[in-house]
Amino acid sequence: MRDADRPSRPASERTRVRRLPARGCYEREQIHAILDATPLGHLGLVDGGQPFVLPVLQARVEEQLYIHGSAAARWVRLLADGAPACLTVSAIDAYVLGRSVQKHSVNYRSVSVLGCALPIEEEDAKRAALEAFMERILPGRWAEVRAPDERELKAVAILSLPLAESAAKIRTGGPNDLERDLGSAVWAGVLPLRSATDEPLADPSLPAGVPLSESILALRRRIEAG
Repeated sequence: MRDADRPSRPASERTRVRRLPARGCYEREQIHAILDATPLGHLGLVDGGQPFVLPVLQARVEEQLYIHGSAAARWVRLLADGAPACLTVSAIDAYVLGRSVQKHSVNYRSVSVLGCALPIEEEDAKRAALEAFMERILPGRWAEVRAPDERELKAVAILSLPLAESAAKIRTGGPNDLERDLGSAVWAGVLPLRSATDEPLADPSLPAGVPLSESILALRRRIEAG
């Protein structure tokens, strides 16, 4: 799908894509798909006038993003106190190779979410959110491992960030070379990228003969299938 053909609908002024607006996408299905495929996000917030950007795992459940961290972490306390935040995920799909330096780029998918996160504090709700978080990132894993005990639940913080203000920005297609460069005798086009897994590395203390869990095998199959 080319930039000009991408479906869109109005977003909030804060999330409206201004630079190259044709690359903006506000369709919920597209936003959900990018978030689901990209578990690692970057969380931006301001503490004492200093911006910080932190890598965090995120998992979407319907119209909420779950993020988690140590209950003692300063950024967790800031979010729990109502600090506004921006969470961004991005994935590179291809290198775009033009005939001039200026026309090199990448094809990518990204989503930015603005808002204030709400802490999940009641124990049963926290356990359910943590299960949903793990099942979104690695389906089937929750049933394979020990569930958190009461002390572990207290040590971890789960926060929910609504998707009410969110937008995607996507680039597809080849290089936008200038007409004067089209006759250049240098290769130009798109170099697609893909994810892959290497052989799993067992923990040194793992007893001999313990097989790979089905959740891990299923994840490898999904990644290898593209």
